[in-house]
Amino acid sequence: MTIDPSGNDIPPNTYSTHPPTARWTHVALRVNDIDATIEWYTTHTPLTLLARREDPDGYGAWLGHRDSVDHPFLLVVSQFFEGHDPFGDSPHAVLGPFAHLGIELCSREDIDEAAAAAEADGSLAMPPTQMPPPIGYICMTKDPDGNTIEFSYDQGIYATVQEVWG
Repeated sequence: MTIDPSGNDIPPNTYSTHPPTARWTHVALRVNDIDATIEWYTTHTPLTLLARREDPDGYGAWLGHRDSVDHPFLLVVSQFFEGHDPFGDSPHAVLGPFAHLGIELCSREDIDEAAAAAEADGSLAMPPTQMPPPIGYICMTKDPDGNTIEFSYDQGIYATVQEVWG
């Protein structure tokens, strides 16, 4: 065990792999039913379940893209047990109506299909709509906790990133 300048023990690293530079790695949401949340995201989005945990405070899960091994970006969801939520005195905030998670799809048809699937289970919040550039063709859905998820096409994020940073 190493000692820091204040005389406190510094535990050894848990993992041997770390980012080469500072990276944006995740967005975290507090959820009411982790099973319903995992099912919704793995059904309605391209995210897959990477890991699921349980500890004395509750349940946690990481969802992401299998092809993001070198630059992972995850959706972290946590369901705390009664009396174990470190933010239990805070309101259970949700993303919306404008604050949202955005997922760009590959075609207008994909947007229409995502909207139809969301409408079928009652989670469609805004039907497919053509918005002005750079927003593109979008629909909005709600996850089981009411968080807003935007599906977009032709939003310009990929084109702009490749033009400016590529």
